[in-house]
Amino acid sequence: MRFSSRVVPLPHDNVDTDQIIPARFLKTTGKEGLGRVLLFDWRYDSSGNPRPECVLNRPELAGAAILLAGDNFGCGSSREHAPWALADFGFRIIISTSFADIFRGNCLKNGILPIALDPAVHARLFQLTADMPEGEIVVDVEAQSLRAQDGMTVPFALDSFDKKCLLEGIDELEYILSYLGLITEYEKNIREA
Repeated sequence: MRFSSRVVPLPHDNVDTDQIIPARFLKTTGKEGLGRVLLFDWRYDSSGNPRPECVLNRPELAGAAILLAGDNFGCGSSREHAPWALADFGFRIIISTSFADIFRGNCLKNGILPIALDPAVHARLFQLTADMPEGEIVVDVEAQSLRAQDGMTVPFALDSFDKKCLLEGIDELEYILSYLGLITEYEKNIREA
């Protein structure tokens, strides 16, 4: 599975889940429509008008599936609504130098690939994105590699289970259910023993 997309640069460190999706929007248990409130207080003024200086409001970046975030993205509370909002907005990959553990896990459970890179490579990606705003990053999940706008290729770490789920487009429950026949047979054999 390969993703190729333009990049949305968000060079802010320590963006917590309350900034990603403010608490006042957590009343829903559904994932649909949360993209409209992603980084709401950054994207809109107090009257609800889009802030032109917010990178998520730039029309030329509409549809970009890769978010290049600052260090420690997704820190704070463990709200799963944060990756729901990111996914509903259209992000499939988030690149940073580090992620909060629970946020990282929630991303993977919701089909978003969080890629943690060395700070020097991360800084270079920000520079390339500024120098080549039309350029795209290509992420190959199978090969666990990222190719930057200038052709630089870097590997990234990915657990084999998470990789399998991303490649097959399944979550943990769907993975377990794929073994339902074996589970049923095992239970039948245990009862008969």
